[in-house]
Formats: sequence, C-alpha cells, structure tokens
Amino acid sequence: MSNPDEIYAGMYKGFRKGWDIISGGPASEGGIYKSTDGGEHWTHLANGLPQNLIGKIDIDIARSQPRTVYAMIEAPAREGGLYRSDDSGASWRNVNPADILRSRPFYFNYVDVNPKNAEEVWVNALSLFKSTDGGRTFQTVQAPHGDMHGIWFNPDSPNIAIQCNDGGATVTMDGGRSWSSILNQPTAEIYMVSVDDQYPYRLYGPQQDNTTFVVSSVPPYSWGWDNPAQAWTQASGCETGGIWPRPDGTVIWGACKGEVERYSALSGQSQGTWIYPQNRYGQDPNHIQYRFPRSTVIYLSPHNPGVIYQASHVLHRSVDDGATWQVISPDLTAHEPDLQVVPGRPITRDITGEEVYSSIYSMVESRLEPGVIWVGANDGPVSVTRDNGRTWKRVTPKDLPAGGRVQNIEDSPRRKGSAYIAVYRYLREHDLQPYIYTTTDYGETWRRLTDGTNGIPNDFPTRVVREDPDRAGLLYAGTEFGAFVSFDNGRHWQSLQQNLPATPVTDIRVHRKDLVISTMGRSFWIMDDVSPLQQLGAEQTRNAGSGARGAPLLQPRDTIRYRYAARGRGGSGVPQYPPVAATIDYVLPQGFAGDLTIEIVNAAGMVVRTVRSAGDGGGVGPSGRGSGKAAADARETSSTEQEEPELPQPAGGRGRAVGRPLTTRPGHNRFEWDYRWNGNGPMVAPGRYAVRLTSGAVNQSKAFTIKVDPRVTTDGVTQADLVAQEQFLLRVRDAIARANGLRGRIQQAMQQKGVAPPSAPGIGESPESARYSDPLQGLWARVVSAGGAYPEPMLIDQLQNIQRMVGSADQKVGQEAIKRFDDLLKELKAIEAALPR
Repeated sequence: MSNPDEIYAGMYKGFRKGWDIISGGPASEGGIYKSTDGGEHWTHLANGLPQNLIGKIDIDIARSQPRTVYAMIEAPAREGGLYRSDDSGASWRNVNPADILRSRPFYFNYVDVNPKNAEEVWVNALSLFKSTDGGRTFQTVQAPHGDMHGIWFNPDSPNIAIQCNDGGATVTMDGGRSWSSILNQPTAEIYMVSVDDQYPYRLYGPQQDNTTFVVSSVPPYSWGWDNPAQAWTQASGCETGGIWPRPDGTVIWGACKGEVERYSALSGQSQGTWIYPQNRYGQDPNHIQYRFPRSTVIYLSPHNPGVIYQASHVLHRSVDDGATWQVISPDLTAHEPDLQVVPGRPITRDITGEEVYSSIYSMVESRLEPGVIWVGANDGPVSVTRDNGRTWKRVTPKDLPAGGRVQNIEDSPRRKGSAYIAVYRYLREHDLQPYIYTTTDYGETWRRLTDGTNGIPNDFPTRVVREDPDRAGLLYAGTEFGAFVSFDNGRHWQSLQQNLPATPVTDIRVHRKDLVISTMGRSFWIMDDVSPLQQLGAEQTRNAGSGARGAPLLQPRDTIRYRYAARGRGGSGVPQYPPVAATIDYVLPQGFAGDLTIEIVNAAGMVVRTVRSAGDGGGVGPSGRGSGKAAADARETSSTEQEEPELPQPAGGRGRAVGRPLTTRPGHNRFEWDYRWNGNGPMVAPGRYAVRLTSGAVNQSKAFTIKVDPRVTTDGVTQADLVAQEQFLLRVRDAIARANGLRGRIQQAMQQKGVAPPSAPGIGESPESARYSDPLQGLWARVVSAGGAYPEPMLIDQLQNIQRMVGSADQKVGQEAIKRFDDLLKELKAIEAALPR
C-alpha cells in the first residue's frame, strides 16, 4: 500500500477436471514473481523457496511493515507451509510447515496479515488459525462455520474483520473472540432443488458444507417468527445430495456421496440404505464396486413413490424402501480407462468423492410413459430404456463433443418421446459453450437449441433446462451466469434475470405455476406465478403477423388462500415471502395515457374490492407493480418468422406492501389483491370470483377461483363455515364503521357546545364511575378508550377485539363471539339513542 508499483504474484499450474485435480508443476516455471515498476518487468524469486515442485500460492504483505511478506505455499512434504520474507522477497524461510495449516491446498491455502501488526498472521484452511508470533505457532480460532477462505481487516481498526467460509460471511468486532451470525444472508450453495405436493409446498436442497435442508415456499404457519430458521428443517443425505421427497413429504430420500438414507418425518430417524456400503473416500476408482458421483442421483418414480432409483455407473432400483436394490442397467458411462485415476497430482492427494468419474449424473422417468427412463453420465453418454430397464439404447447426440457432463435430463411433460438435455463441458476442455438439445423421437435424432447466437451467449455454460408443464415449448434454462426463457421451444432465448443476481442456476422446477430455482452462492429463489409468461408467449404466437395485440388483462391463476406473516419479527428480510394475495396481471401498450379501474366481483355479483390508478383519483387496495418494456410490445413480427416476446424488467420484489394504486406503465403490470373487502373488510371466503378491468371503452373480465387451504378442511373446517365467517365479519366491519361514525358525531356535538373530550379516569375510577361535566363526555367515554396507561377498552376497541379473534384464522364462528357481538350491538344502539339529535 505504501508503494503501488511494487507487486507480488503467485504463479502455479492448476486445473480441475471431472476426474482429477492438478495443483502444482515445476518450480522453475511457477513460484513467486515480483515487479517494482507496476508490472512492466518481473523477477522470479527463488531464494529459500521450493526448488522442485510448487503448487498453489497465496501472498499477503504486512501493511505496517511492507518489507515483511507472507506466502502459503503448496509443495511436497516439509517444503510446503507458511513462508516469510523480511527483505521484500529477496530471501524466504519456511516458518511453519504444519500439515494442519495446509490441508487440501487446492481448496484452501490462504494467508492474511493484520494491517497494523506484522506479527499477527491468520491462515484460512479447514479451520481458522491465528499466530501472534509471526507464524511460528498458531492457535485455532472458533468461528461459526468451517472451510475458511479469507479475511478482510478494517485497515484503521483491525479488530473489526470479515471472514468468509463455506457457510457465508461473518463479522468480528473484537479480533476473533466473537462473531456475528451467518444466518442473515442468502449465500448458500445449493446443488439441486426438488419439491413436494404439500400445502404449502416445500423446497428440498443439498447445501454445500452443511446438510440437506427443507424450506417452505411460504411460511407454514400464520404467526411471525424470531428468526426464519425456525421454519427450516433438515433431512437425509448431506451437502451434495441428491434429495427427493415422497409427494406428501412423509419420507425423504437423501444421498451423501452414494450413501443413501431414508428419512421418516414421522419417526424423525434416517435409516441407512446404502448400496454395497463401501467407504469410497481415498479409493482408487478401479477399486470401487459402484462409482457413485459426489452429487448422487436419487429419484422417485412419478407413477409410484414406492419405486426408488439411485445411480452409480449403473442404475439401481428398489421397491421395498431400500431393503434390497436391483441393478437394472449395464454400465451407461463411457468409462475411458485412462481417466480412471487417483485425483490430486503431482503434490497433494485429494480424494473427496468429487472426482469419481464415469458415473450417472442425471436421470428421469417419463411422466407420460411408465418405464421410459432417460439417463445421462458425467462423461458424456445419454441412454434410454423404453421397457423399464430390460434393454437400453445409447442415444447421445451425434454432434455433441465427447465427454461433457450431462447435467440434467428433462422428459417433456407434454409429448411422448420428447426430452431435453443440458450438458456442461467446462470441466472437460474448459469449453464454455452452452449445450442444450431436444429430441422428439426417443433420442434417434437431436436438435441443438443453443448455437451461441440465439439468445444464450456462447460463453454461458448450461446446467439445467425444463419445459413448462402447462405450455408446450415454453422452456426455462439455468446457466453459469443466470436464467433464460424461450417461448418457441429453444429457437430463441432471452434473459429471465429480472432481480436475480448473476449466479449459477443449478436446478429449476416449475411447480403450481411458480418457477423454483437453486443457485450456487445465492440460495433458493422463486418467481411467483409465471402464468403471464405462459399467456404472453401463447398470445404472441396467435397474433403473429396479424398486427393484433393481446388482451391487456391476463387470466389470473387459481390461488390458495393461505394465512401467514410475510415478515418475521427478526426483520432480516430473508426469506422474502410474497404477500398473502391473489395476483392480477395486465399488459399496457406503449404510450398508454388513460386511467384504470379494477373491480373484484364475487359469485353473487357484488363488488368486493375496487382499486384505481393514481390518475383516476387513486384507489383503495392492492399494490401495483409496473415493468419496463412490454411483453406484448415485442418487436414487430412477420407471419413467417415468430420472434419471442420481450420480457419486462423488474419493479419491486417479493413481500411488497398492499395499499397502492394501480400502475399504468407500458408493459407488464401486476397488482396483488389481499383477498379483503373494501373498507378494511375481512378476507373473502373461498369461491369463484371475477376481475373486471375498465379503461375508457375497454371493459374486460376474467374469472378465477380462490381455493381453501387444504389443511383447513383436513382440520374439519367446512366451506359453509368460511362463508358464515365472512358474513359475520362483514357485520362486525359494518358495526365498527358505524361506531366510528358515532364517534365523529359525538365529537362534532362536543365541538358545537365547546365541550372538551374527557380526561382519562383517575386512579381507582372507571369510565362508568367517572364524573363528567357534560353528558356528551359520558357518551364519548363509552365509545372511545381513554388515553394513559392500560386504559379500559371501550366500544370501538371491543368490536375490534371480536374482529381480531374471529378474523385471525379460518374457523367456524363460535357462539361466544356471536353473544358478545350481540351485546355490543345493543350498547351501540343505546349510545346512538342517547345522542341528542
């Protein structure tokens, strides 16, 4: 920092393949280089450094004493370790070769120096280590997580530091004696995602350096929480998965580098059902009975959740909860003999199961045809069986370069014999190209959907592709740098990034019209309600070449009326849950300058909610969100070439507040109706509703259904109970409005007479026993709660108390609530009668 022209560089040979880790090479080529002229010229430093082989290097300079430089160096045996120079790199000495400091150097091997104390050195490895004597001795520092990767020190106050690890980032304010939480950031690396059919549905994923875990798509209960982690659970398997639940969530199958477990949500126990339980850590691949990859396939048949698949280099199946396993395929991998090596060369042996090669990496059973099973290997081949595993055929696309990892296979949910594959070749030849293919004839022929010029850039490796189950040819793709969508079965692609960070998208599920993804480093994300995408693409296709524009009001999806707190008491904002609301989407043309009104109408024809645009005098009701360019306003199209609709840009996030007027921006707009009646009314009962959009002469209507939460009916609450609850709460709402009106009339009468509102009752007094200078004050005290500490709740507050009790859950209205309400109505009428006219 005192001389920016002075630069140190650590150079070493390193790369990772699907079958090997190379870290190290000749010290004559690698090592530490130094420049004193800002990088124009470099000198290879060698005095005291390893002379034969040298591997990964990390360097830090002591800011308080720039002539002191530290380096963590990977080298054979005792040559490796922490090196130190006190003469700006002219000479070096190995101050600590301890093995514990250089565990798995390909992955770790980082050094950081306190900017105000050249003798305080930190080494980041499997654990975090601190030295106060220049690296000669170290002590372990307890931090919230393991697998350490680096520290940033506040240069002015080094006791304040940020440490990053496989669990996230954590802050110390006292030099490492205590640390902040890592549960306040969505930084998890998740290898895949599966979902179940519960209400609400759950997301299942394996999290790097932790375990598999389960997160509800919306809060599973109606009240708030102190920390969102209270709503999360763990499941079977470990960090890399896979994981797959039964549809009802009662049993969860999870894998840990080939070791499969059956977790029962009923017993809380996870049973080991390993196939040929051979400890594969540190094994030569030729000595492994079954080559399970680190991310092991575990999959339940869509036709029978009692049929479980697991994959090594062959496909295994069990029909008795893992008590017995049957091999139902030959070796479905390329199994190149020269690539079956012990990984970790030429310095450090590194066998964690990641580089188990020639393994099955993806599989799926057709949702349309039982017994049609697609399989992809991490060394290239694609295979299919059409007779439940009796015979297999290799159907790898002929123009696909050899050796790519078939990252995922998607059976078409719409067409028999059709499938998609996403292939990841970066680890084979550092090939960054996107490879997505489709077949319509069981793999006899394939068409590549990503040529680098049709929307997905040529240097965006692909990890996953899925077809929308509700609209044929609507595809979603996950790449190394984000998400993409195609409306025309892969002929054209466009970004679906919206507010998603640029991050690897590892897996995608389309579930109940939600788009659910897992990512590396950014956790789970959900795009709520992709029905606009389904409709916009279809509308564009119908109108191609005709000059017609799609209807501005899109069809709302049927929705389940949940009750939950979208925000917890902790205030971390993670997860971002959507509001309890039904989404209404509409698309406006460029140049739109009119006013909008939306009305929600129930089956009896009653308007339950009205909301207007700001230009129409504002409105009561849900939030609106506009977008940038309109999906319906895509580029002009001809009848011969259909171009995909251009997607809107984001405006707002999940969990928005309700109560804003409608937006009128060109393009896709959305407002979220919170299911409530006008006038701070109750939630509507489940049933059939219609949304009416009016703008000038345009008047459109779309019907949709609000469904009851299935858990509610299972608990014994009927539809009739919910209708009666709604009707009762409407009566309570009207009574509150009536009481508030009475309050206003009393206040007006007091103002006309020059009478002030009464003061709070004195000690030992109640509103009934207090003495008032005017009868109006007595009426006021019966309607409005007095100020001060713990006032007695009067009429308005008592009515609101009934509203709070009956309206907080889906329930049958109890007789006690009815009795209390009747009594309060009598009180209301009595006060109204006593008010002078």
